[in-house]
Amino acid sequence: MGGYGFFRFSLPITPDASFEFSEIIIILSLISIVYIGFVALVQRDMKKLIAYSSISHMGFVTLGVFTLFLAYQPDQVEGALLGLEGAMVQMISHGFISAAMFLVVGVLYDRLHSREISTYGGVINSMPKFTGFAVLFAMANAGLPGTSGFVGEFMVILGAVQANIWYAVLAATTLIVGAAYTLWMVKRVFWGKITNPAVATLSDINTREFFILATLATAVLVMGLYPQPVIEVIHTSINHLLQQALTSKL
Repeated sequence: MGGYGFFRFSLPITPDASFEFSEIIIILSLISIVYIGFVALVQRDMKKLIAYSSISHMGFVTLGVFTLFLAYQPDQVEGALLGLEGAMVQMISHGFISAAMFLVVGVLYDRLHSREISTYGGVINSMPKFTGFAVLFAMANAGLPGTSGFVGEFMVILGAVQANIWYAVLAATTLIVGAAYTLWMVKRVFWGKITNPAVATLSDINTREFFILATLATAVLVMGLYPQPVIEVIHTSINHLLQQALTSKL
């Protein structure tokens, strides 16, 4: 909703204020990406970890939106467009990945009524199909190339390069932190030997759960491998929004 507000209200209705506060928002975005990434790294509750990672990922959205004012050049608008389109793609991708990750936690909670990472361990031994989906979504959450999580973040970083190379470097290096907390959770929950006897009694996903997870997995992979149709759909609107954001109302 916040990202939608920037696209539909802040940029087209108050472009001058958006420009005036753009550097502050960029700094706050970078703090969100970096700091919240480290906060996610120390979480012991899976749901909290995913929630904090969502905040970190939304920092890429605001970074992409407001770097347009620094990346724009009259003879070259690609940098500004990349940031805006990347922010939009990131919002769409986040809808798929975040929903999938929370569903993964929901499936585990439905069986053991616990979201604590320490409760689990070796889930792959009793739920191999479920683990396959969970690891895919976790890798998408970490921005693995070939998944939708990579496309939006990469476009935002390319747009940030046009504005300030150090913005892009800082945002890009924090992807390492994202990979760290994601892989840490995957290792503790899914891999290895069963550490809790209750995990050995878990039943794998049923047909209904499989269908929902498979639908989300298809969306994540299709958008990650071939995002062009989505980008083409939003390109005209984003180009119009760019012109509105760069037209002063004073």
